[in-house]
Amino acid sequence: MQHVIAAIALLVRDYDEAIAFYTRCLDFELIEDTPMAGGKRWVLVSPPGARETRLLLAQASTGEQDACVGEQAGGRVFLFLHVDDFYARYETMLIRGVRFLERPREEPYGTVAVFEDLYGNKWDLLQLRV
Repeated sequence: MQHVIAAIALLVRDYDEAIAFYTRCLDFELIEDTPMAGGKRWVLVSPPGARETRLLLAQASTGEQDACVGEQAGGRVFLFLHVDDFYARYETMLIRGVRFLERPREEPYGTVAVFEDLYGNKWDLLQLRV
């Protein structure tokens, strides 16, 4: 029997601004946007070509949740975006206004640079060595 993590909930302040960031700045695909009771929505986005990995964009609905937007990993890198052509993706993201916290660097495992999403969550943009 196969087990997969199908989605990771990511707290956001606003569904539409989060959808815009992930689809326009990171080229993610909008997989689903279904209205639910109480003004909530089931919003799934995914990197292009990803078969099983999804982010569930969950709009914060309490003060406690709102305080966690952008801080879901306590200031550490939270998510890792693997790409096939690091420098092409890096340049595109810069042009689209994505904020990188460092210049690209070479590590034993690959080329990497840390960037922030629109709420300040830290991500690694990463091309693994083969």
